[in-house]
Amino acid sequence: MEEIKNDGRRGHAHVVLIPYPGQGHINPLLQFAKHLAFRGVKATLATTHYTARSICAPNVGVEPISDGFDESGFAQAGSEDVYLNSFKSNGSRTLSQLITKYKSSGFPVDCVVYDSFLPWALDVAREHGIYGASFFTNSAAVSSIFCLLHSGQLSLPLKLDDDESSLQLPGLPPLKSRDIPSFLQAPGSYPAYLAMKLSQFSNLEQADWVFGNTFEALEWEVARTVSELWPVKMIGPMVPSAYLDGRIEDDRGYGASLWKPLGDECMEWLEEKPCQSVAYVSFGSMVSLSAEQMEEMAWGLKDSDVNFIWVVRGSELDKLPNGFIESTREKGLIVTWCNQLEMLAHRAIGCFVTHCGWNSTLEGLSLGVPMVGVPKWADQLTDAKFIEGVWRVGVRAKEDEKGIVRREELIACLKQVILKSGGSSDEMVMRRNAREWRGLAKEAMSEGGSSDKSIAQFVEHLKSRGRNGYSNGN
Repeated sequence: MEEIKNDGRRGHAHVVLIPYPGQGHINPLLQFAKHLAFRGVKATLATTHYTARSICAPNVGVEPISDGFDESGFAQAGSEDVYLNSFKSNGSRTLSQLITKYKSSGFPVDCVVYDSFLPWALDVAREHGIYGASFFTNSAAVSSIFCLLHSGQLSLPLKLDDDESSLQLPGLPPLKSRDIPSFLQAPGSYPAYLAMKLSQFSNLEQADWVFGNTFEALEWEVARTVSELWPVKMIGPMVPSAYLDGRIEDDRGYGASLWKPLGDECMEWLEEKPCQSVAYVSFGSMVSLSAEQMEEMAWGLKDSDVNFIWVVRGSELDKLPNGFIESTREKGLIVTWCNQLEMLAHRAIGCFVTHCGWNSTLEGLSLGVPMVGVPKWADQLTDAKFIEGVWRVGVRAKEDEKGIVRREELIACLKQVILKSGGSSDEMVMRRNAREWRGLAKEAMSEGGSSDKSIAQFVEHLKSRGRNGYSNGN
C-alpha cells in the first residue's frame, strides 16, 4: 500500500467506504463518498486491486484491498462461493492493515461504511474500536423482503399457488409470482447469491448506522413497516449531483467505469434527433440476453416507429441478427457502452428500455424518463412491479411461456410510453409522474431535503464525537 501523505486534513473526520466490486455497487458508494467529502469529511474508497485502477473521483481517496484475485477479480475465482470466501478472508486482513496504516500516519479512520453484501467489514471495524455503517444498494422494498426472510417471518421457497395468488407483505403492494425476486421461488438456483443476500442481516443489529440508496418520498411506507428490524436512514438517490441538487462542482459522472465510455458518438447521433423521439435501451453490466431474446428485441426495435440507441456489450454483439446494424443505420445506433446519465438527460430521449436494476431505476426516476421494464432476474422483477404499478412511470413488458419478450410486445410497450402526436392518456400520466418523481428526487438531495438531512446528521455526529469515544450512532 502507498505511503499516506499529509493532505492538510489532519483532525477531520475520516470515513473508509467499501463497495462490493461490481459497477452497480461501486457507483452509489463512490457517490456517497463524494457527498461526505463535500461536507468536509476525508473520504477513502477501499476497493479491490482489480477495480481500484478504474476509479478516479476528485476529493475521494482510493486504496486497494485484496479479494485474493488481484489480477482480474471475480473472473479468476470461477465461482461465487470461492470468490466470496476469498474476499472475506483477504479483505478482512487487508482492510485491517489499511485502518492500522491510517492510524499510525495521523489520519485515523472514524467509520467504515461497508456494502451490506460484506458484513465482515463490520467485524473489522469493531476490532479497531471504530464505527461501522451498512450501506444497502437495493430498494427498500427488496431489502425488506430479505429482512423478513432473515427474521423468520417468511420461509423459502416463496411459491404462489397460481397466477391469481399474491403475496401480502407489510408496506408492499400485493406481489404476484412474477414480482418476487427470482431465486426466492427457486432457492437452489443461486445458492451463493441467496446466502450473500441473507448475510446482509447477520450482524446488522451491531451496526451504528444503516443507510439505504433510496429516499423518503419514494419508499417511506415500505421502510417504516420494517423499521424495528431494518432501521434504515435514506440518503439517496446516489446519482451525480449535476442531475439533482447541483451542489457538487462538475459532478456529472460517478468517477468509476469498468468499461470505456463512447459518449461523443452517442451525443453526436442524438443531436440530430427530434425531442423525445428516441428509446434508450440498456440492460446494464451483468444481464446477458439469450440469442433468441436479442433477436426479438432487435426486430421489435426495427419495426417500431421510434428511433433507438441500444447499448450492447462487445461480448453480446454476435447475438444480433445478421445485417441488423446495417439495416437500421437511419433510425438506430448500436454502441458497446456510453454515459447512461448523459443519455437519459438528453432532450431527444423519450423512454428508457431497462432491465430494472436498482441503479438504473433510480437514474430513470431522477432524470424523469418514462420506462419500459424488461426484468430478467433477482430484484429486477420487484423493481419492475413498482415502476409500473406503484410509481406509474412506465410499463413492464410481458414474457411468453418461454420467458421471452416478443417483438410485438416490445412494440406495444413503446407505443404506450414514448411521445407521439398528442400523446395517449397512459403516456401522458406516465410522463407527468416521471416529472414529479424527478422533482421529489431533487428535493430529497437538495439542501434541507430528507436525504440531505440524514447525510448531514451522520457527518455532524462523526465530527463531534468521532474522536471522543465510541458510541452507538442510531
